Amino acid sequence: MKIGKLRHRITLQAPALTQDSLGVVSETWSDTATVYAQIEAISGREFFDAARVSAEVTHRIRIRHRPGIVPAMRVLEGARTFDIRAALDVDGRKRELTLMCVERV
Repeated sequence: MKIGKLRHRITLQAPALTQDSLGVVSETWSDTATVYAQIEAISGREFFDAARVSAEVTHRIRIRHRPGIVPAMRVLEGARTFDIRAALDVDGRKRELTLMCVERV
């Protein structure tokens, strides 16, 4: 992966359960890493081809490989939020991860 394509600074977040002083448990998000990424909207053709797998996926986010990224996590880029649907090591060489995501509106 060429570093010039990684022009978006993103924050990866994982869900965490917290308990307040009254004992009420709520879900919050904690930052796990801040990295550079390439964000691409999936084109109409790719979207329809991907419909067989997941009709929701709207964006593909590419980052350098890092362990521990799971579909329960999310990505923040500025004011935008993306829910991760899949984290794929496309070539199996642990160099790059492709995150298939849905942008929250």
